[in-house]
Order: sequence, then structure tokens, then C-alpha cells
Amino acid sequence: MKNKNSRLDSIKMIISSKEVGSQEELLSELAKEGFRLTQATLSRDLKQLKVAKAASMNGNYVYVLPNNTMYKRMTEPQSASEMLRHNGFVSIEFSANIAVIKTRPGYASSLAYDIDMHNFHEIIGTIAGDDTIMLVVRENTLRTAVLEALSTIIPNINHI
Repeated sequence: MKNKNSRLDSIKMIISSKEVGSQEELLSELAKEGFRLTQATLSRDLKQLKVAKAASMNGNYVYVLPNNTMYKRMTEPQSASEMLRHNGFVSIEFSANIAVIKTRPGYASSLAYDIDMHNFHEIIGTIAGDDTIMLVVRENTLRTAVLEALSTIIPNINHI
């Protein structure tokens, strides 16, 4: 049985990556991800996430997350479990001894927490926002060493 937090994350990922217009559609998408829940439970989850309905570009009403400007729909949607497996990682850029990681909205703080908890020698610390993490890299550390360390928790980091 998958836990509530992963179910809520999956709901956010599905809503932000697909146009879903009904609870039945959302229940179907969640079933594809391995979640079995009732309509009543889904309704409570949507209320907790403050999900609303808004008109899409084609005039259909679809579910949207709060502050929807931060949740851009992807042109080639992935499954929610596929996106979750990658910690929401999008990209990384370096400048001197600072690295900036971009994530999907809402994933930066949990990924920064994972980075901090691994106590990588190469990384002094992190600061996270909603979709951006700033890493302070130890002086004279090669970028490849940072990428190698991070690859233990971000499997797709080497595909940038």
C-alpha cells in the first residue's frame, strides 16, 4: 500500500502534467500509478491540496493546483511515478563554487534535504526554494566530483 504523501505527490504530478477534468479521470490515472482509493478519499485529497477547476486553452474545465503559474504543463508528459523516481530534478548549472539545481515545482526542499542528509564531502550546504536549490561547493572541488556524488540520489543527473 502506497502512503498518503506519495499519493498526494502523484496527484500533483498528474494534474500538472495532464489535462484532467473529472475525479473519475483522476482516479483512473492514479490507478495506473498503483493507487487504489475511493472517490471520497480523492475528494478529501483534492481539498487538502487546494485543487480548483479552471478553463484550459481549449475551453474545457480541468483541475489546477494553487498558484498555477508555477505549474507549467509539460508537452511530453511522463507518468507520475517516473517523475517522482527522479526527485523532480530538471537541471544543474555551475558558477565558481556554487551550483544551482532546478527542479519541478515543489521538489527543491525535499531534494535539498536528501543532499544535506548524505553529507557529501564535496558540498558544504544547500539553500532551497520551491523549484531551485543553491549548493555551496567546497573550494577546489571538481564539477565532475559533485555530479558523481549527486548521482547517488539523482540517477538522471548524468543525462544533462
